[in-house]
Amino acid sequence: MVDRFRVTLAQLNPVVGDLSGNAAKAREAWKMGRDAGADLVALSEMFITGYNAQDLVLKPAFHQAAMAEIQHLAKECADGPALAIGGPWAEDGKLFNAYFILKGGTITSKVLKHHLPNETVFDEMRIFDVGPLGGPYSVAGVRIGSPICEDSWHEDVAETLEETGAEFLLIPNGSPYYRDKYDVRLNHMVSRVIETGLPLIYLNMVGGQDDQVFDGATFGLNPGGELAFRMPVFDEMIQHVDLERGDAGWRIVPHDIVAQPDAWEQDYRVIVQALSDYMAKTGFTKVLLGLSGGVDSALVAAIAVDALGAENVRCVMLPSEYTSTESLEDGEAVAKALGVRYDYVPISESRTAVTNTLAPLFEGLDPGLTEENIQSRLRGLLLMALSNKFGEMLLTTGNKSEVAVGYATIYGDMNGGYNPIKDLYKTRVFETCRWRNANHRSWMKGPAGEVIHPNVIDKAPSAELRDDQKDSDSLPDYPELDALLEILVDQDGSIADCVAAGFRRETAKRVENLLYISEYKRFQSAPGARLTSRAFWLDRRYPIANRWRDPG
Repeated sequence: MVDRFRVTLAQLNPVVGDLSGNAAKAREAWKMGRDAGADLVALSEMFITGYNAQDLVLKPAFHQAAMAEIQHLAKECADGPALAIGGPWAEDGKLFNAYFILKGGTITSKVLKHHLPNETVFDEMRIFDVGPLGGPYSVAGVRIGSPICEDSWHEDVAETLEETGAEFLLIPNGSPYYRDKYDVRLNHMVSRVIETGLPLIYLNMVGGQDDQVFDGATFGLNPGGELAFRMPVFDEMIQHVDLERGDAGWRIVPHDIVAQPDAWEQDYRVIVQALSDYMAKTGFTKVLLGLSGGVDSALVAAIAVDALGAENVRCVMLPSEYTSTESLEDGEAVAKALGVRYDYVPISESRTAVTNTLAPLFEGLDPGLTEENIQSRLRGLLLMALSNKFGEMLLTTGNKSEVAVGYATIYGDMNGGYNPIKDLYKTRVFETCRWRNANHRSWMKGPAGEVIHPNVIDKAPSAELRDDQKDSDSLPDYPELDALLEILVDQDGSIADCVAAGFRRETAKRVENLLYISEYKRFQSAPGARLTSRAFWLDRRYPIANRWRDPG
């Protein structure tokens, strides 16, 4: 009887669509496991395709190519440990989210996902068919159960595996980050361990894909729910984990339990990782952004430098007559502190030309929001021209508060290919700037120390599109606005909930109306890093044409 079993866990960052590249990563992990005497080398859910590949998986040519890659991988990894890897499987007119066990040159077992998530960022019910409740597979004489991701959040799959002879659970995941999600995962997995009495390994992937970031933190639990090991968040890592059989059954041999950073650090790491991987996986190497002297663009500049290095970031100041000397000085101070290229491109001549061109049509009409937005759109035009000319992706800098209520100009300051702070409310922007000034980590490519001058953080926010303009002229103060949006967006609450929380009904109704009428802007906005379970894009999908308002 086998008394010791070694699993090599590959917490890696696949690239959606890069079948051969993902297979190469799997081979390297398998070789490391082979050299370490592993019985099984395990990779995460849908690893061969990358995750979340969405409707791309439905394309027959794609999922057939992925299946062929799996079969080729089996042949290449014939002589050594078994290899477990996720990917699509099509048969009898159905398509499954599968986990393959490769051994001796063939696919020896397939696990088909039973519970398909159909919420937040996941639409698996429209992509995959439901797999049956199945039993364990055998590797080196040990029977292993592998609920795939969502299957482990339901008790029936794990209990069926235990009842049919599984000796431990190995759970492959593609579980993206949202704030404090690790605790949610851990609680579910402790429940599975207590229900089954089996040790459990939760294997997660890392890396950014569009708006989502997979945070790793692979861990193991022994019977009773005791944490046996935990791998780092966000970092690619291959780790060998041993299980030993004793009189009471199998247990994971304790290994390092890597400390978890706090939520502020994890959020910032997600934003940096999201941008870094979005750039790498779409083929861009350099970015530019408009640096206004305000807090949002300063934070995005710091994020860009931490993700890509100062040599790959261009900041551009585009002043008008309404741009204060204070803003000019603050913008330049941020650029110098970060060590980035800083270009100065006034918009006054362009604005005069547009004003003169439109004068015959606008004759007799008072200037107002239209003229303010012309400034923003001129800046967007000039930044896009620089982007086109130099091949630098334009970053947009609207925070979640502005994105929610439409306090941004479409085809103006909303121009850009990616928005790092799209899921960060304004009040968290301020605190994130303070956190970054006080903290530096090895994964940051930017300098340590105060990179965002305190005046940038402390001064009253302003779009500076007219004399003496303040954001508070158009919106509730940000602490109040963000608290209302937390209820209306993140909690999916009602006007009555806002009133119960102490806010004026009229203010809540106004914010709700702004939220709904801005849907068309969000529909056309750039993607950005997902930090919460109610981020704007896949988490929250509302109609653009919508007359309903909460009567409460």
